[in-house]
Amino acid sequence: MIQDFWDDVLLFKGLYDRTLDPVAQRCGLTRMELDLLLFLHNNPGHATAAEAVRLRRWTKSHVSAAVHALEGRGLLSAVHPPGNRKVLSLTLLPAAENAIRQGTAAQNRFVETLNRGVSPEELALAAQIVQKIARNIRDLEKSEVIP
Repeated sequence: MIQDFWDDVLLFKGLYDRTLDPVAQRCGLTRMELDLLLFLHNNPGHATAAEAVRLRRWTKSHVSAAVHALEGRGLLSAVHPPGNRKVLSLTLLPAAENAIRQGTAAQNRFVETLNRGVSPEELALAAQIVQKIARNIRDLEKSEVIP
């Protein structure tokens, strides 16, 4: 049963990829570039490269490459705040609107597909269970003792 759960998690990821990959292709972006644009759009309070790395668990090198490419295309502005070379503040530019609109529409279709036939109560219970599992993982990571 637990293996089925983790197999299903991979199903979610596969569907998400099949939903977003065509958007990235249409917009002339890599998936990482589209994912970063959507992350910034969906998480305006976390508009730094470090936050993207921390929250999405992306590698610094992938985020750095995406930032550089998006800057070059005029979709993103990346600046270091005065006196702080460690933080890279990211700002979406108007040219990114089309990719963000298409990407958020695809994300909405993905969520609608997942939620089809599932009651609000079932969704709430599923969210509680996933949050508990995620908390267990975060606690384990903090202890640095992996079983």
